[in-house]
Amino acid sequence: MVTIKDVAKSANVSTSTVSHVINNDRYVSPAIREKVELVIKQLNYTPSAIARSLKSNKTYTIGMLVTASNNPFFSEVVQGVERSCYELGYNLILCSTEGDHQRMLDNIEHLLQKRVDGLLAMCTETYSIPKQIFARYPKLPIVMMDWKPFDGMCDIIQDNSFFGAMIATQYLIKQNYKQIACITGPLNNTQAQSRLQGYRQAMQDANLEILRKYEAQGDFQFASGIVAMQNLLELSIPPQAVFCSNDAMAIGAYQALYQNGLEAGKDIAIIGYDDIEIAQYMTPPLTTIHQPKEELGQLAVETLLNRFHNPTDSLHTLTLTPTLIKRLSA
Repeated sequence: MVTIKDVAKSANVSTSTVSHVINNDRYVSPAIREKVELVIKQLNYTPSAIARSLKSNKTYTIGMLVTASNNPFFSEVVQGVERSCYELGYNLILCSTEGDHQRMLDNIEHLLQKRVDGLLAMCTETYSIPKQIFARYPKLPIVMMDWKPFDGMCDIIQDNSFFGAMIATQYLIKQNYKQIACITGPLNNTQAQSRLQGYRQAMQDANLEILRKYEAQGDFQFASGIVAMQNLLELSIPPQAVFCSNDAMAIGAYQALYQNGLEAGKDIAIIGYDDIEIAQYMTPPLTTIHQPKEELGQLAVETLLNRFHNPTDSLHTLTLTPTLIKRLSA
């Protein structure tokens, strides 16, 4: 295999000069640069990424850990991260743990052995990064996305779930619905709790009665939306409208309505949360709360790289503002 020494010898220059030509980090006369580039082309030399990373202490690689969920929201955020990494000249190593705690620990070790420049993590409370990871690798830049497990440990980018749930419920109220239900996420989840509290606050502000039987618990997965909606339909007085704490459960609610000969937007209003891509293609198209997933991915990468270059800066918590997307289901 051709080395940098072979290039230097053939071009009759020092290895440092070849390095400066490759990295473009110091002035090299046009004549010497042209000669070195010609030799590189003739010898078909490719710089060693490992050697360059050892010298610069940068691998231009970011690790991303996704702990659980078949929710399309996660994959759409990952797409935003991948696009941002590519535009900034970084590679992305993606690890999905599927809720396996040991697999998560193994994946973290794997990423650190690859000498990633930083770690992005999308976790749930049930399958969170252990706190000791932050203590064990204090210099590793880490950004938590969509949820904060520990205060004062790393940079955080999150959605304003309370506000998003409020504007969803307020929209239903403005449509003159009085009997409004909420399909929640798992109640040990911070985002699920925030969305439930936002729903309750909007109902309270409108002086509408909050019925506990109208709060049906799900788990952010498609199937739980079916079960929760079915339970609401079996009440003696079913709700007129339902706020679903994410789009996956809203799609499940659609299925429950279909199984009972009912239609979203016609018999019962449905509003979701996340604005995943398929929401606009539902029948009828799903009214939902839009999370800026592309912005979330881009901001996460930029925040991570800023932490890498400025490790002593104060920690940041960045909150993205959700918006209402009006379609035909509510």
